[in-house]
Amino acid sequence: MLASSNYCLLHKLAFALPSSSSLQFHTFSTIDSLVSTLICSLSSCNSVSYCRALHCQIIKSVSYKHDFIGDQLVSGYVRLGCQNDAQYLFDELPDKDIVSWNSLFSVFSRKRDFVSCLNAFSRMRFEFGMKPNEVTVLPVISACTDEGALNVGKCVHGFALKSSLVLEVKVANALINFYGKSGLFDAAYQLFEEMPVQSSVSWNSIIAVCVRMGLAERGFGIYVMMRRAGIVSDQATLVTLLQACEVVGSRKMTEAVHGYVISSGLNLNLTIGTSVLNLYAKSGLLNASRKIFEEMTNPDAIAWTVMLGGFALHGCGREAIKHFELMVGVGMVPDHVTFTHLLSACSHSGLVKEGQFYFRIMSQFHGIEPIMDHYACMVDLLGRAGLLSDAYNLIKSMPMEPNSAVWGALLGACRVYGNIELGIEVAEKMFVLEPSDSRNYIILSNMYSAAGQWKDASKMRALMKERNLTRNKGCSFIEHENQIHKFVAGDQSHPMTDQIYRKLEELVMKVQEAGHASKTEFVLHNVDEEVKEDLINKHSEKLAIAFGVLVAHPDMPLIITKNLRICDDCHAVAKLISLIEKRAIIIRDTRRFHHFTSGLCSCGDYW
Repeated sequence: MLASSNYCLLHKLAFALPSSSSLQFHTFSTIDSLVSTLICSLSSCNSVSYCRALHCQIIKSVSYKHDFIGDQLVSGYVRLGCQNDAQYLFDELPDKDIVSWNSLFSVFSRKRDFVSCLNAFSRMRFEFGMKPNEVTVLPVISACTDEGALNVGKCVHGFALKSSLVLEVKVANALINFYGKSGLFDAAYQLFEEMPVQSSVSWNSIIAVCVRMGLAERGFGIYVMMRRAGIVSDQATLVTLLQACEVVGSRKMTEAVHGYVISSGLNLNLTIGTSVLNLYAKSGLLNASRKIFEEMTNPDAIAWTVMLGGFALHGCGREAIKHFELMVGVGMVPDHVTFTHLLSACSHSGLVKEGQFYFRIMSQFHGIEPIMDHYACMVDLLGRAGLLSDAYNLIKSMPMEPNSAVWGALLGACRVYGNIELGIEVAEKMFVLEPSDSRNYIILSNMYSAAGQWKDASKMRALMKERNLTRNKGCSFIEHENQIHKFVAGDQSHPMTDQIYRKLEELVMKVQEAGHASKTEFVLHNVDEEVKEDLINKHSEKLAIAFGVLVAHPDMPLIITKNLRICDDCHAVAKLISLIEKRAIIIRDTRRFHHFTSGLCSCGDYW
């Protein structure tokens, strides 16, 4: 950084430079061509020393006013991190006008320098008495949005109201985004309603706010209003709607949006096509996702990686490896996300040797150093395979401090393999990293319960109560007739409760006749065996399956989403129901998709 005295030396240096300076500026026929070249050099300048050299030439050859070159120089200093130089130069600029100030605000906003942006806004108004315009206000609102400065943002909104700048479409859009990211939907929507003219950006912004705040269905309603208003959907609209489909979890809505994409010709848009591909994969329709990818003319690295993520999510390890090799074969360059999906696919399929191979070549041949996500995948891979010591040693060898995802993967493996000693050690680390996450306490409590250590399990539950930690209730979701139906364990709230329970009893009887014995050891409560069996038979996914068998067409797969990991008993029952009822059942839990057909699961009973 230059101090003020050194800044003065810069001017002396400028006039001391001979015309044949080592900067080697060529002779220009006109001053305009020199200014044009200097501005071009400033825009591409990535060195502080070179920026200062250009500054010297500007002082020597032209005026700061020429094509606002002084403003360009200020922006260059800020961009390169020389805040003091920029401030000294800005204060020195003669006859600063609104363009000069706006250039300064714009740079501060791009650098997310909230304090400097706010200070400059205050100086402009009160020290220099200049009146901000809409271009001034936009970067200030953006800075408030990035900083999460709600009170300051409200003050800027108040100023925009008093000066009528809120009537400018871009200002109103920026405020809608600001209130949306601040979690104030009503304020955002009121602004939207009061706009005299609502652009496509305005509609897209308010729909995006709905999706961000979990109000996806409201977002769809606003989209219908947008269509009625005659506003044509663009790429941003459709990408946001596809995100809303993911939040709602509605396959029919996804298919409807996809249909509109095709009818409007936007299916050729790579960004939209990739979003549809991703959504179908997350909705359990991997074949549809694969078909869209195969229809892409020139999929880019992002599309290849998203498709790889789909294979990983559905536990298709071999297909993921084949897809990765094809990706590299056609010249696509994998990145850290690509390898995260690949290692995850190996983990979900039990491909230990393959996972270790790709983890090794990731840095050796592709120049990608492992990050936390990659280590978490490898710990999960080794832990799932029962190689707990190898997983633990890998954590110890990490070049960075392991986070909760890494330790959590090992804790989950300890639960599966009943290694209480290591589980306690890992859980203690998790309690330090995530003291408010109830899942860590529950996993350790469940491990104690599975081992019959009821007193230790009770202590964990008491500790949760003492720390006011609550457990998320298991729930399952299934779509039928444009509605998402939710079930919790022992649910009695559904309008079809009587029919659902009759169907469930019928299904339970059939699977028991087929030789299934309820795995009551996974009911982690110290109660009688009969009570355990009753509890496990009323799990939320079983209720959702019974409802699906009752109402869905036999040719349609039952697609169920669960907010927790599917238990072993529900997994075994789903396999048998798929065989007995000749139904395809797809269940997505927090880890992956399970495709049940003809008595088998795609995970190979490995999850």
